[in-house]
Order: sequence, then structure tokens, then C-alpha cells
Amino acid sequence: MIDLLVKNAVLADGRKVDIACVGGRIAEVSPSITADARETIDAKGYLVLPPFIDAHFHMDATLSLGMPRYNQSGTLLEGIRLWGELKPQLTHEAVIERAMRYCDLAVSQGLLAIRTHVDVCDDRLLCVEALIEVRKRIKPYIDLQLVAFPQDGFYRDPNAKKNLLRALDLGVDVVGGIPHGERTMADGARSMTELCEIAAERGLLVDIHCDETDDPLSRHVETLVYETQRLGLQGRVVGSHLTSMHSMDNYYASKLIGLMAEARLHATPNPLINITLQGRHDTYPKRRGMTRVPELRAAGINVSFGHDCVMDPWYPLGQGDMLEAASMGIHVGLMTNQEQMAWAVDAVTVNPAKAMQLEGYGLEKGCNADFVVLQAKSPVEALRLKANRLKVVKRGKVIAETPERVAALHLDGRPKTVNGADYAPRG
Repeated sequence: MIDLLVKNAVLADGRKVDIACVGGRIAEVSPSITADARETIDAKGYLVLPPFIDAHFHMDATLSLGMPRYNQSGTLLEGIRLWGELKPQLTHEAVIERAMRYCDLAVSQGLLAIRTHVDVCDDRLLCVEALIEVRKRIKPYIDLQLVAFPQDGFYRDPNAKKNLLRALDLGVDVVGGIPHGERTMADGARSMTELCEIAAERGLLVDIHCDETDDPLSRHVETLVYETQRLGLQGRVVGSHLTSMHSMDNYYASKLIGLMAEARLHATPNPLINITLQGRHDTYPKRRGMTRVPELRAAGINVSFGHDCVMDPWYPLGQGDMLEAASMGIHVGLMTNQEQMAWAVDAVTVNPAKAMQLEGYGLEKGCNADFVVLQAKSPVEALRLKANRLKVVKRGKVIAETPERVAALHLDGRPKTVNGADYAPRG
């Protein structure tokens, strides 16, 4: 017998299907399934997507807004200083409590996989140990990858290297770095070499905060590409942010994008945060700050969108909604044709799954029975509406649900209700 049967679903490619789930996996996807099921969901012609994924986040800092004070300038550097002030005050229990609360919010949004960078520049490794505990607690419903992140610089902080290695020994999954945070460009480049060597030796993935600056001469991604090629790490390395590419001259950027494609580098811009933190030193015109997403796509580079921050020293807003991050991405990147908007939903689902090398992800027979039913009838409509997550399913079980959003109208001669999903243009 089928454990869970979803009837009348629409997939991202427009197919109308039923989805049968048995033993936590998808057993069948076809236009009509008539077998008996223990539980049946009528999707009513609404969109079903695999779970949302946040490929770049900072869970150790989330929900800490206002601690110990607010970021008045709105800059990246003040946010880093604020985090430095907060770190000595952190407790193991408080970090876990905030992270668990955020994970509750994430589940309600259908966000079931997160890659979070965790600061290792604290000799206690308090945040590392706390998030390892969180990873264990949420394993039944969220896939959490941890990145060892030397926030204060791999060389600039005297204990960062030792602490990063300790974090990896404790079971952190991915090697991180921040080359533009070193004292010199040379140290930044040197850090790329050593961090990639550590990853190669341990068989780990790499995710680098790379060139998160308005400086067009910050070009550490070039070294990251070189080390990826030299060490045979193709397909295992992510360059996150890459905001300096927004300010580079076109000739150099075109050369660099070709090198990135050759190395099979993944790219993860963070639209909400890049548009907020970059360009702060400009008068007018103000730079948008996000990297060159259309050009990266055109070169065949796998691009994901991350959320990066939610209510922390760097960003006072956010609710764990990856459709919000994708929406900002298409606005900032001037990507509003139908193909580009549909792709933006891939940037918060299937693309980060590739970058994170998640197993069993997708909506095909044999994949994990993990998916979201949205109050929308297409990916573009989901993006437009920031669609309600009607059902969130993990391993064939509903773990969160939200009623349809329908407004009542009290107007003579007009409809009694309004459902945003019914307002597509009529031909």
C-alpha cells in the first residue's frame, strides 16, 4: 500500500501528475495513480517543488538582532565588529535555542536543507559545538551542512588555523575562508592555497566567502579557481558572494568567468544581503553589488541564491523565505523574462542541491519523498506571490502545513473571495 499519495499536482515543467510515496521515497510519478493510500493529499492543481535549499547562511548569528546593539551604518564592517562584540557573551544554550527557533521557521517555509557557515575564530569553538548539536537534533527534518568559517581571517586571527582544523576534526563538513579579510592581498591568496589543500587532503568540499567587497581589484576568486584546478577539486568548490565582480572591468570579468567555468566552480550570490551591504560607500550612482548572474549562467556555471542572514548584525529583516531571496535576485539582476524567472526558482532548489551534493534530492522515482505543495500554479507565480506553503513533506510525512491564503471581499457586484493564484493574465 502507498503511504502518501499526492493527487492533481503540477510540476515545475508543467506536467500534471500524481506522486506516490512508499517507505520515505517516491515510488511513482505519473499522470494518474489509483492505488490505495494511507493518506491522500489533493494538490488541487497547485505546484509541487522539491524542498527549498539555502546554500549560504549564518545560523550561529541568526535571530541575534540588537545584541549587543544595532548596526547603525548598515555596513558589512560594522556588522563584523558587532559580531565580535557579541561572541564573548554567547552561551552554548543560547546559540542552540536561537538556531532551533530558526529551524522551526525554516520548516514552515519548506526550507529543508541549509548550508551554514560557523565562526571558528573563538578558542572555545562554542558555536561549532552548538551547531553540531543542532545538526543532530534536526536531522530528521533538515539537512544541515556546516562550514568551518574563519570570520576574522585564516591568517589574521592567530588561532584560526588551529581552530579550523579542530572544527573539522569535530565533524564540520566543509572548508570555508574569507581571503579579502586578510591583512594583505598576498595573505588572501595564500589562504586560498592552504585552505584548498586542507580540503583536498581530507576529501571535503570548499565554500569560500570570496571577494565580498566593492573593490574591483579584489580578485581572490582567480586564485580559488587556480587551486581548484591544481588540486583536482573541480565541482567541489563554491565561490560565495563574488560581489567584486560587479565592479570589475568587463574584459577581466569575461576572462575570469571563463576560468570559473573551466574549473566547474559553483557560485552563490546572496541577493538580499549583497544589495543591502554593498555600495554603502557610494554617493550616486550607487552600485547594486550583486555578482554577474546572467553572465555566469551563460557560461554554464551552476548558480544558487543564498539568504545569508536573518535578523542578525548584518541584516535586520528576513523570514527564511527562499522565494524572497530569489525575487530580489531577479530584480537586482534585471532577469524578468519568463525563462529567467523560472530559473530563479531552480536557484533555490535544484542548483544548490548540486553544489551541496545532496543525495536523493528531486521529484523522480527513487528520490527521497521530500517536497512542498505551494499555493501557486507555476514557478513564476510562486515567485510573484511568495506562495503559501500548503504542505511540507519530509520522507513521505507532512511536517508543516498552512491554510490557503484567501481574502474575503465585501463589495457589491464583485467576487466574494480573492485567491492570488487565480489572477494570472487571461488571454
